[in-house]
Amino acid sequence: MTKTTSTPKYLEISAAIETQIQKGQWDGGKMPSVRWVAQHYSVSAVTASRALQVLRDKGLIHTVERSGCYRVPPPTADRWAVVLRVTPGPWLHDTLGVARGGFDALARRESMHLETNSFPLYPGMTARDVIALVRQAKDRGVRGVFLLPSRSSDSEMKLDEHLIASCRTEGLPVVLLERSLRGHNRPLDADLVAVDDLDGAARCTRHLLERGRKRVAVVVASPTSSHNDRVAGYLYALHDAAKQAAFQGERFDPIVLHECEARSTREAYARLADQIRHHKVDGVVCYVDYTAVGLIVELLARGVSVPKDVAVVGFDDLPIGNLFSIGVTSYSFPSEEIAVQAVRLMRERLAAPDRPPIKVVVPGRLVVRESSGGPLPDEIL
Repeated sequence: MTKTTSTPKYLEISAAIETQIQKGQWDGGKMPSVRWVAQHYSVSAVTASRALQVLRDKGLIHTVERSGCYRVPPPTADRWAVVLRVTPGPWLHDTLGVARGGFDALARRESMHLETNSFPLYPGMTARDVIALVRQAKDRGVRGVFLLPSRSSDSEMKLDEHLIASCRTEGLPVVLLERSLRGHNRPLDADLVAVDDLDGAARCTRHLLERGRKRVAVVVASPTSSHNDRVAGYLYALHDAAKQAAFQGERFDPIVLHECEARSTREAYARLADQIRHHKVDGVVCYVDYTAVGLIVELLARGVSVPKDVAVVGFDDLPIGNLFSIGVTSYSFPSEEIAVQAVRLMRERLAAPDRPPIKVVVPGRLVVRESSGGPLPDEIL
C-alpha cells in the first residue's frame, strides 16, 4: 500500500496568498485579516493565523500594532529617507509620531520603503561626515530625502545645509516638510510641503475674537517660515476683524510674544505668563500644543482661570492636547495629506530636476476644546 502525505492546510493557504502577492494583488494594500482568511478558506482562526505567520517568517508581510498586516514592499519599490529634525523636549515622541504617521499611513497604501534612521545628524559633524551618509544611502537605493529641518539653533541649521548640499552633489532630491531652513525670510532651499500656517493662525485668532476676546496675542519661538506665516495669519485676522461690522469700533492691537529658546521649558512658560499678565491678554495663539499646555498649567498655578480669564489655542493637535480636563483647542497637522503631497513633489522633482523650488500648503482644521470655551452649538458636528 502506498502512503500519501497531505500538505497541512495552513501551508496550502499561505502558498495561495503568496502566489497572490507575487502577482501584485496586495501591492501597497492591507493584507487580509485572520478572520477574513478563516472565512474565505473555511478554516479555524488558529489555522488562518498559522498561515499568516508563515508569510511573516518569509518576510512577505509585517504587522502594524492595532492596525493589521501589510505587504512588505517589493525590492523594486521606491526607497525614501525620512529625516525628522524635531526639537528635543518632553513631547518629542508625540511630535515625531504625528510627523511620521502620515508617511507610515501612506506606505500602507502604496508600495514604498521608508528609511527613518539614514541620517543620524549630531553636533560636531563635518560636511565630509554628512556626504558620507548621503553616499551610503544612495548606495542602498534611496532615491530622495524628506527633511523636516531643525528650528532649534544656527548650528543645527548648518547641519541641514550640509545635508541639502550633499544630496544636491549626489543627485538626491530633497523635499522639505512643514518649514524652510531656520532663518527669517529665507528663500526656498528645496521643494516644501507645509500645513497652511497662515490660514491656521487666522482661524485660531478669528475663533478667539468671535468668543469675545479683545486682547489676543500670538506666541512664536524660532525664526522659521512656519512661525513667520503664523504671525502673518494672526495679523491678517486682526486687520480683517477691524473692518467687519460685528467688531465696529473695536481696536485690536497686535501682541507678538516670543518664547525664549535659551531658557528652560519651565522658565520659558513662566516668562510667557508674565508677559500675558503685563499686556492684559485674554486670548493667546501658541505655536504648538505643548507650549499651550505648559502655559495653561503656569496660568492656573497663578490663579488665572482658563478659559474664563485667558483662552488658549495651539497648533498640531498633538495627543497631549486631549489628555487633561482642559482640552486644548488646536489647528491640526494633516500628516497623511502632507505625506501624499510630499511624495508627489518628489516624483515630479525626479522627472524635472531643474524646475525651480515650489511650496505646497495643505489645510488643517480647527479642533475646538475646553481651553477656548468648548464648541458652540454650530461647531459641534
